[in-house]
Amino acid sequence: MLRAFAPRFEHAFLGEHALSGSRKTLAATERWYQRLYRLLPGIRFDLRGIDVSGGPWNTLVLAEWDESNDGADGVRTKNHGVHVMQLKWGRATRLIICPDTAGLKATLDRLAKAGFAEAHATPITD
Repeated sequence: MLRAFAPRFEHAFLGEHALSGSRKTLAATERWYQRLYRLLPGIRFDLRGIDVSGGPWNTLVLAEWDESNDGADGVRTKNHGVHVMQLKWGRATRLIICPDTAGLKATLDRLAKAGFAEAHATPITD
């Protein structure tokens, strides 16, 4: 019976580009990750550090990372940023991805010029 009251979840990515916006359904979030892996294949995250605060009823997690990928055009690029996650009783309720948006936008612009139209597609939101 309690499963009918599943916690609200938000997946958000900062900026104004094909990967930006906010999603609140699993289907939209899955489509977003599919787009991410099509545009930035071989994506890899190296963790710089994690900070955690709060109790189990409301926990805030900050994860700082460096990212590299091969780009759909085969050009290796790098970026860095922070994930901000909220947990309530061990369940993720919010994930906000905060990359260097200028660097990401430059990568997406390069991909669009190389013929990858999805790099300039409308953000996936719901």
